[in-house]
Amino acid sequence: MHASAFIALGTNLPFEGAEGSALLARAVEAMREAGFELRAVSGVWRTPAWPPGSDQPDYFNAVVEADAREDGPRAIYDKLRAIEATFGRKRRARWESRTLDLDLLALGALSGVFDGIAVPHPRLQERVFVLAPFAEVAPDWRHPELGETVAHMLARLEVDEGYRRVSDLS
Repeated sequence: MHASAFIALGTNLPFEGAEGSALLARAVEAMREAGFELRAVSGVWRTPAWPPGSDQPDYFNAVVEADAREDGPRAIYDKLRAIEATFGRKRRARWESRTLDLDLLALGALSGVFDGIAVPHPRLQERVFVLAPFAEVAPDWRHPELGETVAHMLARLEVDEGYRRVSDLS
């Protein structure tokens, strides 16, 4: 069996008449059309925009587990960027609102920087908007550098921001 690629999805702007959970459902379908074989899909979680006080609309977030096949981090990253582009994603400034954000969180137990792509994602352990949906698909996945499971990383966060599961993502 091939390694699992864990991918975060996020949106806080509409695109072509879809927004929130509906837009993430379209993104999941686009991932399948791009050749990603999905093993698990989290629900949709709504969280305040990051960083706090940015006055952006709330985000809708999810995590999927995909079969990585023989793809390495760069190949996965490039496929994700191509999908983002079809959803009108423009990269102008860090932490700006976006129609679709796709991030490679982890690739099996791989750890390091590969062709410019860091895995696992350098800040995943700090972000409830990543860990809450990640815990739905792989609560026992263990961070290769920290040695902690997703469930443990989520439980130890002191969260004062509101976040909640708002729907299933089929």
